[in-house]
Amino acid sequence: MADKMDYNKLAELIFPDITGTVDDLEARFPKRDLPEGAKVTRFAPSPTGYMHIGGLYAAMISRKLAKQSGGVFYLRIEDTDRKRELENGVEEIINSLNKFDLGFDEGPFEGSPVTYAPYKQSERKEIYQICVKKLMQEGYAYPDFTTAEELDAIRAKQEAAKVDIGYYGEYAVGRNLTYEQIEEKLAAGEPYVVRLKSPGEAGKTVVYSDPIRGKIEMPENMMDVVLLKSDGIPTYHFAHAVDDHFMRTNMVIRGDEWLASYPLHKQLFELCGFELPEYAHISPIMKMEISVDEDGNEHQHKRKLSKRKDPEAAVGFYQEQGYPSESVLEYLMTIANSNYEEWHAANPDKMIDDFTLSLAKMPASGALFDMVKLNDVSKEMISTFSEEKCYEKIMAWAKEFDKKLYEFGTNDKESFLKTISLWKMSGNKVRKDVGKWSDLAEMFGYLYVPENELKLSYEVDEKYNADQMAEIINEYKKDLFLDAENWFAEMKVMGDKLGYCPNVKEYKKNPDAYKGSITDVCTIVRVAITGKKNSPDLATIMNVIGKDRTIGRLDKFLAAIGK
Repeated sequence: MADKMDYNKLAELIFPDITGTVDDLEARFPKRDLPEGAKVTRFAPSPTGYMHIGGLYAAMISRKLAKQSGGVFYLRIEDTDRKRELENGVEEIINSLNKFDLGFDEGPFEGSPVTYAPYKQSERKEIYQICVKKLMQEGYAYPDFTTAEELDAIRAKQEAAKVDIGYYGEYAVGRNLTYEQIEEKLAAGEPYVVRLKSPGEAGKTVVYSDPIRGKIEMPENMMDVVLLKSDGIPTYHFAHAVDDHFMRTNMVIRGDEWLASYPLHKQLFELCGFELPEYAHISPIMKMEISVDEDGNEHQHKRKLSKRKDPEAAVGFYQEQGYPSESVLEYLMTIANSNYEEWHAANPDKMIDDFTLSLAKMPASGALFDMVKLNDVSKEMISTFSEEKCYEKIMAWAKEFDKKLYEFGTNDKESFLKTISLWKMSGNKVRKDVGKWSDLAEMFGYLYVPENELKLSYEVDEKYNADQMAEIINEYKKDLFLDAENWFAEMKVMGDKLGYCPNVKEYKKNPDAYKGSITDVCTIVRVAITGKKNSPDLATIMNVIGKDRTIGRLDKFLAAIGK
């Protein structure tokens, strides 16, 4: 672009319909009236309908920093890429985070404050163009008509010269057009983008102090990046700078893949006259992978959780599996801050909201996601829930993912609550067996799987022969004991009648005098009804499934052993 270019005239040529000013925008979007130190953070996804666990992690951290400082956490939808956008994508994002109790203070939803709206980038086109027009008036932006073929030729020239690849300096040929040439190309209908005229220079650096990673020095940006695409829609880099300024964001939590963009973003904020927010770059969530070389040797290495390879990369996976939202957030917080587990152990009655998250204590390298530890954390979390809370959460999950379990729980809540007490308590001791609601059908199918779908694989010891088991089951069927309080006493009487010692100690003293002990009698009945040698209180199980289903299972067992 010639030095004598009249930038105001150029800006009017490119943006004849833009009459608003940046000062107008400053008045329209005033600074927020918040306490000193309050953080204004955002979650700004694309509405693709897919929520990565890393996105949930970033949203949790952003919300936590806002809430613990008395600030604001808002949702902004970056929907400038219409090709990737899914119908109802925004609703999916909001619903996903609401399921994890990560609600927003503001955003593109009913009931939100509107001072800083609109919250969808697709509805903010004029705002971006006002800001680009001002940059053009100040000589920091220009229209570029360079074609894709010409860009390829520039790249080939740079590769041959072994210099930095990109659109800058002498290679930014669009800079050199005169006003008349621009006017002529516009009249001919040639497509163009609007580029930044970067004042950056090779060899200069910017110094940045990341609250997680410490001091970082990087080359200054000298690339003439695209600000507005040929359709007038902004690129991510420019849109985020404008939106973060006018939504008054002062803290941005983002993945470390954006660290290299910091010099560009700093430059954009400065050229626009905006105050730069604080950026914190979090490490990605990683997975340990084992590979085997040609010699059969195993090697461990960490890689990013992949949408394509790893089902656990999707937030929907945790919802489908039935992990309580509290469990997932609890586990993510152990990743986020190294001191969280120690704090929680010292404050068992307190919740995540009571914990103060510190960016300085966040991991600078990839955080390893451990499904085994998540399960342990979740088992611990579920053990703290009341039976009523378990019921509500199971029903909320089952309504979407297990219709038959939902039907059982809603048709007979009292019986369902009994099943919860079965696997949750052992006497006065709280058990920690269940880590997710999908475990219920797998671990306790004899309680939760409909009778016509239940397939028991009986855990029968070889020491019991078919005649012996049939004798016990047939005798038990004659007078089915369902009274939980007196069940064991009744079983002793029945066992004694059949030749089984009612007292285990006595049986051990003289085993040859009996067919077995009361333990054997109870085990055979237990296996016949549940398929397992070990289970929670059998009398309660029979009361939950009812007399008819109990007899039906006893008959199936007899058929399975050929009797």
